[in-house]
Amino acid sequence: MAKISLIITTYNRPDALELVLNSLVKQKFTDFEVIIADDGSTANTAKFIRQLSTPYLLKHVWQEDQGFRAAKARNLAVMVANGDYLIFLDGDCIPRFDFIAKHWQLAELGYFVVGNRVLFTKKFTQQVIQSWIPVWTWPISKWLSAYLKGNINRCSPLLRLPFVRKHCRQTWKGVKTCNLGIWKKDFEQINGFDEKFQGWGHEDADLAIRLLQIGIRRKNGRFAVPVLHLWHNEEQLNLDNWQRLKQRL
Repeated sequence: MAKISLIITTYNRPDALELVLNSLVKQKFTDFEVIIADDGSTANTAKFIRQLSTPYLLKHVWQEDQGFRAAKARNLAVMVANGDYLIFLDGDCIPRFDFIAKHWQLAELGYFVVGNRVLFTKKFTQQVIQSWIPVWTWPISKWLSAYLKGNINRCSPLLRLPFVRKHCRQTWKGVKTCNLGIWKKDFEQINGFDEKFQGWGHEDADLAIRLLQIGIRRKNGRFAVPVLHLWHNEEQLNLDNWQRLKQRL
């Protein structure tokens, strides 16, 4: 049984997903499985996954397209996960070569780990996808050059720096499921994501609130586990989700 289950959410973006899955081939930590939490993609995504050969176990969990239902898609993926530890990642967020190893180093009973990201511009995203650039292998010098060219919003998250990880502010703010580590038993204790959250936004914040409420503390993953976030159109926040989050608070 794998120690870690990597849950990757996707929806009709197999070109980005291909980069993410290929970046996992050269991970330093190899005791993991990957589960695609597919929120209703067309047959193109399933066909691509079937044709892909990977050294790690790859599962594909699909649900019917009924709008944005990432909360339910992730819950379905966790139901088939064998790992003791869950890492949530989005299908347009590329992990670097030591991403899983660093997450596993930070994993500690009683904590969930919040990572951060580097945002790509639309033009740079197109270049990376079209030319299939293995950005997950880049050294910091290349990232500094990309930043100076305006291709990314920042490069500081890519630095490897010691950080006060356990004594960060215990808040739901800034918690995103594009980069989040949780023990499976803690996830199950709060009954996973609230599937009432449909449409874009706040299902991750709600998850964090309920973890904090049962005494699971937040641990900072900055300067350790960044992801490379490909550009996409911003969705409009669902106002019903915001009202539901305020009720939770």
